[in-house]
Amino acid sequence: MLQRIEIEDTAALIARLTPAPAAGQDAAAAAAAITRAAGSSFGPGMRALPAPRRRGMWALYAFSRVIDDIADEPMPAETRRQLLAAWRAEIEALYAGDPASAIGQALLPAVRDYALPQAEFLMLIEGMEMDAEGPIVAPTMSELRGYTRRVAGAVGLISMRIFGAWRGALSARFALALADALQLTNILRDVAEDTMRGRLYLPAEMLARHNIAPDPATVLQAPALPDLLGEIGQLARAEFDAARAAIPGHPRVPLVPALMMMGVYEATLNAAQNRGFRPEPRVSLSKGAKLRAALTAILDPAAHRPAAG
Repeated sequence: MLQRIEIEDTAALIARLTPAPAAGQDAAAAAAAITRAAGSSFGPGMRALPAPRRRGMWALYAFSRVIDDIADEPMPAETRRQLLAAWRAEIEALYAGDPASAIGQALLPAVRDYALPQAEFLMLIEGMEMDAEGPIVAPTMSELRGYTRRVAGAVGLISMRIFGAWRGALSARFALALADALQLTNILRDVAEDTMRGRLYLPAEMLARHNIAPDPATVLQAPALPDLLGEIGQLARAEFDAARAAIPGHPRVPLVPALMMMGVYEATLNAAQNRGFRPEPRVSLSKGAKLRAALTAILDPAAHRPAAG
């Protein structure tokens, strides 16, 4: 009986992650439901957007959530490849004006109205393929930067257009710097959780410099790990500062969702620093601390770095 349940659960998982025909679903409602169910910290920022742009962000988040689940959920590598290939085909269909899935249909108005670049959706899939092909363990710094460009930078570049904040090269600098800052903060925050999946996103060069074996099974016991995570924190801090320098020249209101994320993640970085970058337990901010950090970033993004709470 247990084996049968596991088979059925796997089949249900694959069905959920396949870009199947929408079959009469309300596409926007389906995308919004995925976003709400995930409980993402992106949610509050989305409420600041006008309804059409908010629906575009829900659709982008739903797409990102599904392909991220393909990379993360337990299933054979060949199944992951097939699912991600199916989503590549769905993106092709989306840009031909004929997507089949509810998520693809939810994305269609945003692609049409905000000139979203197809290449960035494909870049995001490429990033998930890097995770899906096997756990990433001790990439070189160059490989890590390539990974963050795909899994975070692509979302940032698409989001700026949906927000209505896109101002060309200046916006690209802001989006890519902020994306790197968020992803690096995720890496140092989630290092213990990632090792449980056999993953280790810490760069090989840093591990060697700190004399830490590139082994997810032992890295948490390394005495020098907090020092290494502190270096990751410095890299993230530099990216936050680069993003902050690119804020002038952008209209403030459309940038509100990005500023909220910036505030919350920078507060998370502060909290990790305040406790000496110990990898466990995972850094977590209270709702009140998140709200304070988000409001600080909205009202005065050039102010001192938000204090952790």
